[in-house]
Order: sequence, then C-alpha cells, then structure tokens
Amino acid sequence: SARTEGSSKNPRFELGGLGPLTVFVGPNAVGKTNIIEGIQLLTAQASFRNPTAAQMVRQGAPFARLDSWATDGSRELQFTLQVVDGKKKRLLNGKPKRAADLRGIVPSVAFTPDDLELARSASAPRRDALDVLGAQLSANHHRIRSDYEKALRGKNRLLRDEAPDDLVASMDEIMVMVGAQLTCYRAALFARLAKAMAGFYDQISSGKERLEASYVPSWLPHDPDRPGLVTPTRDEARQCLETALSARRGEERARRRSVVGPHADHLDFFIDGRNAAVYGSQGQHRSLVLAFKLAETSLIEDMLDQKPVLLLDDVMGELDADRRRALLAFALDDLQTFITTTGLSYFSDDLLSRADVVRL
Repeated sequence: SARTEGSSKNPRFELGGLGPLTVFVGPNAVGKTNIIEGIQLLTAQASFRNPTAAQMVRQGAPFARLDSWATDGSRELQFTLQVVDGKKKRLLNGKPKRAADLRGIVPSVAFTPDDLELARSASAPRRDALDVLGAQLSANHHRIRSDYEKALRGKNRLLRDEAPDDLVASMDEIMVMVGAQLTCYRAALFARLAKAMAGFYDQISSGKERLEASYVPSWLPHDPDRPGLVTPTRDEARQCLETALSARRGEERARRRSVVGPHADHLDFFIDGRNAAVYGSQGQHRSLVLAFKLAETSLIEDMLDQKPVLLLDDVMGELDADRRRALLAFALDDLQTFITTTGLSYFSDDLLSRADVVRL
C-alpha cells in the first residue's frame, strides 16, 4: 500500500496499492473513463457523468460494486459502493454510511475534456462545479443545495400547474430561506476560488494576462461585460431575494417557471477585462480551466488539510506542451494522480519511470 506523510490529528490518506502517479493507457472504449469515474464515486461521492443508479450497473448484471482502500501510514480504510435494485449503499470498513459522512476523507478533483465548458459556456456548469467542490468542503453546502433543488422543483410544478397564489407564496418562503444561504455559500467559496485561480493563471500566462471573476446574484442586473464579485451576508441575501421574488412573480407566472434564485446566479470569468466565454481564445479557455482545477486542489488542501486525489481523464491531448508541463509539475508535487490516455507520447521517459503504467 502507498504511504503518505501526515499528522495524527490531520491524517492524509492516499488510495492504497499504487504510487503517486498511475497512468492508464489503452485505446478508446476499453473502460479507462469508467476507472476514473469509479475513483471519483469513492472519493468525492459524485461523478462528472451524473449517472442514475441503474446506469451504473453493467447491462445484464444483477448489481455493481466498487471498492477502494486508503491509508495514512498508520491505519487503513475500505470504501465500498454497492448498487442493487436501483439503490446505492455506501460502506466504510463494512459499516453503512451516508455520502455526507464520507466526503472530505479522501477528496478528489477531476479534470475531463467536458470541463472546457467551464470557460466557454453560460453559468450552469460553473455553478455545478462549485457545488461539487463545496460538498467536499462542507456537509452543509451539499445539504442546503439539495434542499434548494427540492424547493425549486416543487415551485416549478406549482407554476406549471397554475397553482393559487398562496401556494406559490408559501413555496417562495422556503426558496428565500434556503436560497439565500446557498447564494452566500457559493459566493464566499467562489471568492476564495477566484483568488487562487488568479494566481495560477498568472503563472500559466507568465504574467502576460490578468484573470478576474464575477459572481452576480439573480436579484441584481447582470452585465456580462463588467466584472462584479458580490458576496452578500445572509440577511442581505434574504431581503434581496424576497423583494425580487415578489417583484417578478408576474414574470414567473407568465413563463411558468422560477426565474429568481441561486439557480439563476451568474458566474463569469474575465481575461484582461473581457468576458472569457465571449472573447477568449481556445488557448485562454484551456489556461482558465487549468487554473480552475489547480485552484480547487489548493483550496481543498488549505481548508481540509488533506491533499486531494487528482483525476485526469484524457485531457493531455486537450493541452499544449506548456500547459501539460504546468499541470504535471503541479500534480507531481505530492499529489496522488490518476491519468487516462490513449498513448504515452505526452509523457517524458523520466516521468514514466516513476509511474505505475497500467495497459488496458
């Protein structure tokens, strides 16, 4: 089993049986991404594919099971995920646990080709990525997001069904209570992430470009050409959200869906003052997402005193040589890293000599 340094108070776990760098190499469609997804399901307790429980079971098989072992050098933990009859069951050393009990013990950061949408698209992927990070850092973050999504689905049903005003108003009270808290959690976390990202982007661009971030709650006007990092207090968020819901109730009735709340908050990135999603080049997009992922790992270590597992799924071909070197240099600085690739030409002989290369 692998061993890693750590204090007895804040042990640092690594997945056992493998060294700091593991490279899975093989042609397409042999299951390399399934391995990365499995590791993420056992660490972050989430998957970048967002599968249903039924989709996690091989066609024709009665169940699915994932196991991993982690050690901090003095004790070992076994994580198990079972999927039977469309239900997930999580175990730690054979004892049933909730996902919330397991997040953060061995956190992880995944980087896939789809993550380039973090730079190119609208705000939804960025909100989702922020929530996956927040859930590993705080059980409250995940719980509040789940409560808000339930309230949002309930309100949208009422609006579609043209329910009476008093029912919609009662649901708005719940939206205000949990929505304000979710916005505050996200905005505060995004401010820390953005600060770390700016430092990494400065390194990646050799100081030639400046990265800024913007978080604009749904109750404020959104200008996609102007950065604005808003971090409201909970009382401010409640008051503003309540006022906005009341003011836009007619619009929500007309659209038959909720238009105010953290599901509509805007998260943008700006390079030298210009919106990266609109004006950024492919190279700038890749640098931005690389900075995002490096900032995630840095934040996890700072807030949990635990180095995350880094999962790189087929991204070597998406990065040029300079960005690959920057990523691998960071990864090899005491991070346990798993990489999938269709070929080994992206890696130096020296790096491969230190890696566990698994051919599929």
